[in-house]
Amino acid sequence: MIEFKLPSLGADMDEGKLLEWKVRPGDRVKRGDLVAVVETPKAAVDIEIWQDGVVHELITQLGTTIPVGTVMARLLASGETAPPPGAAPAAPVPTLRVAPVVPISPRTAPPALVPAAPAPAGPAPAGPVPPAPPPAGPERHLASPAARKHARELGVDIDKVSGTGPHGAVTVEDVESAARGAPAPAPAAPAPAPLPPAQADRGAEMRKAIAAAMSRSKREIPHYYLSETVSLERAAAWLEAENARRPLPERLLMAVLYLKAVALACKAYPDMNGHYAANAFRPAGAVHVGVAISLRQGGLIAPAIHDVEALSLTDLMKKLTDLVKRARAGSLRSSEMSDPTITVTNLGEGGVETVHGVIYPPQVALVGFGRIAQRPWAVDGALKAAPLVVASLAADHRVSDGHRGALFLAEIAKLLQQPETL
Repeated sequence: MIEFKLPSLGADMDEGKLLEWKVRPGDRVKRGDLVAVVETPKAAVDIEIWQDGVVHELITQLGTTIPVGTVMARLLASGETAPPPGAAPAAPVPTLRVAPVVPISPRTAPPALVPAAPAPAGPAPAGPVPPAPPPAGPERHLASPAARKHARELGVDIDKVSGTGPHGAVTVEDVESAARGAPAPAPAAPAPAPLPPAQADRGAEMRKAIAAAMSRSKREIPHYYLSETVSLERAAAWLEAENARRPLPERLLMAVLYLKAVALACKAYPDMNGHYAANAFRPAGAVHVGVAISLRQGGLIAPAIHDVEALSLTDLMKKLTDLVKRARAGSLRSSEMSDPTITVTNLGEGGVETVHGVIYPPQVALVGFGRIAQRPWAVDGALKAAPLVVASLAADHRVSDGHRGALFLAEIAKLLQQPETL
């Protein structure tokens, strides 16, 4: 028997609320399948499974809030048969492997498990009784989990809302538009609508989660900071020429060059890419870049694009566009939330010159990019105006020192001045 437990989706998650089961007892699942939707302080996340099997029983009930590590379901491994009704559970069950994130601090005690409901008293049935499927409702309108939750909070019938998201899915913005257009008692005089209490509470919970993770980071990680001014003259010229050859939907952003340069620099300096846990650094085999995304309703989230070092710029641009769209629609996967190996934040659109980031544990580095500005720049003894950006690094002194950090930043600068190699 395999136990499926609630995975940790980052250092700011201690518990989650089960919103939806996507499987029923008897369903066959394989690695990567979506099996549940869990609400965290930042988003409703689709939870993936990481082992093949057959769903035996669903333990956690819909609407229940459970700690990370709680057993949510049990599965039968290949070739395994279900135990007869009333049989005692077999001795130690292997744990289903979830996405490889390790909390920054070891937990003092294992989380409590959610017990299954006791069997009713009375005579036993004549034959084996299959597990009851979870309660099924009517077919639902295509919508993100966050939009469904928001619709419940605002009293909006989501099946009557027209969706503007991917494949016509209803987004949070669609729900809010429907709520504003819904008939309601009008005030005596026009006045700005106050923030709905549920939305205010959600924003407060997100701020609390961010504060907890960042406080832990500053308390436990000995940060050091470096910055380097980088000329983007060649990158900007190459990007302009490249985009002129591409159809509009396939054009690239400078952010894609940033991500690829950071990923390739991580391959040269692996001590910037990985996790620090249990008093040891574990370098990552691939570069899963966490992209800091500002949410429209407030707050910040940094899901991962996987294997960035191996992607073409075209594929990376598609994945970045899709990730931002789904993050803002509240439709992320657990693997995207749980396994970034380094984070990149680009605050240039905010007009800031330099970013002094805080490392997201258990990662060991964060790279920031400020705004691109035309400034004086000396080239071969001559002064000229050039587009410049300040690249900054926040790194963990337990894993690297300033010398390695400086070489890492220099590698990023070199790659950005050779855009054709990306």
